[in-house]
Amino acid sequence: MKTILIIDDEKGIRESLTVMLQIEGYEVTPCEDALKATELINQGNNYDFIVCDLKMPRMSGMDFLKEVRKKHIDSIFIMITAYGNSETSIDAVKSGADDYINKPVKTEELILRMKMADEKRKLKRDNLQLKQELGITEGFKSFVSESKTIREIKELASKASQYNTTVLISGESGTGKELLARSIHSNSKRKDNPFLAVNCAAIPDTLLESELFGYVKGAFTGASDSKTGLVEDANEGTLFLDEIGDFPTHLQSKLLRVLQEQEVRRLGDTKTRKIDVRVIAASNRDLEEEVEKGNFRTDLYYRLNVLPIHVPPLRERKEDIPILLSYFLKKFNKKLNRNISGFSREAINQMMQYPWYGNVRELENFIERTMIFAETDNIEKIELPTGGNHKKHSIESWLDTFSLEEAKSRLEKAYIEKALEKTGGNRTRAAEYLGISRRNLLYKLKEIYSHEE
Repeated sequence: MKTILIIDDEKGIRESLTVMLQIEGYEVTPCEDALKATELINQGNNYDFIVCDLKMPRMSGMDFLKEVRKKHIDSIFIMITAYGNSETSIDAVKSGADDYINKPVKTEELILRMKMADEKRKLKRDNLQLKQELGITEGFKSFVSESKTIREIKELASKASQYNTTVLISGESGTGKELLARSIHSNSKRKDNPFLAVNCAAIPDTLLESELFGYVKGAFTGASDSKTGLVEDANEGTLFLDEIGDFPTHLQSKLLRVLQEQEVRRLGDTKTRKIDVRVIAASNRDLEEEVEKGNFRTDLYYRLNVLPIHVPPLRERKEDIPILLSYFLKKFNKKLNRNISGFSREAINQMMQYPWYGNVRELENFIERTMIFAETDNIEKIELPTGGNHKKHSIESWLDTFSLEEAKSRLEKAYIEKALEKTGGNRTRAAEYLGISRRNLLYKLKEIYSHEE
């Protein structure tokens, strides 16, 4: 049964529409003003249709319409008024109304307008679905690969994109976890709605709660107005939570509520708000280990790990390197206005042997830098970052400098690479071997590769 919220300050109109629409088989909720209607919406009530008067005391129909659309509520909204003109009609449609009719309202006309608006929505959804079926793998073309493993991952992700199932993507930094998440979103029914990416490790714990869940006026010093969080901003779209392993333990219960109940409570608020958000999370940490250590809630882990996808590091799928080289050549020839034809067989073999601990991101940066400094149209020789030949670092290799800082930096890098090699790229375990925190290791890696690039 379709549900309708009728808002009109005139009791006679409100009651007559309620009776007539109930006779037609609709479930009707009458309301005498927009402020009370706002309370109903905030309580989590959803309606297929909202029929609202334009001129009302306390809060106008136009202001209510803007408030409804701000909350990303997808009800079909029909504005009614006794003061209709082309200007107000255009304003209503611009603000998000689906249709607009004048008083006195004829029930037959209202029902016809409602059905026409509903049919228009269905056609739009069907058209979107048809586009998705015709181009089911279109969104995954940017995930360049020829390896069997990545083909299987793309097939799994393509299936996952057709549902609202929570996906947990694991893999080292630079393997393309966010790219895969964006591909899932762009291939889903949510593709025309927001895709918001949040790096949980990049936002300080003290700010993450307000940024993610929002806050109400007066929630803390400086909160002079209410603010929606990223969870609400991603309503009807996709929220990508990168580095989920760094999500603070004291906020994990709030994230669990988002996943379980599809509702969010702003910081300092006493009520929850209904949302419709698809969550994709990613981590380069072993979350099972984090659960065992007590750093990650077991129930949250199982809520996130409904559909796990592991993206292997580039050194485990070296057959992808040639096709990635071809892809980046085209990309950077266009970006840099160059005409580089390719790399020599020797250069390609060198790159095939290099471990690429920064994965595809490191390879991409290296190709761009190499093409910038290339003096010929075909690149014969390349200079890989120090350490790419897998030879053990000897003391003599550091004696070409008298800078203690440089020698220390080289030694530190050698130990980090050795720890990463020993742990198969697992940065949490590598940090334990080195006797430093994982955050410190990430900082050092970022520093090393930024200097090389």
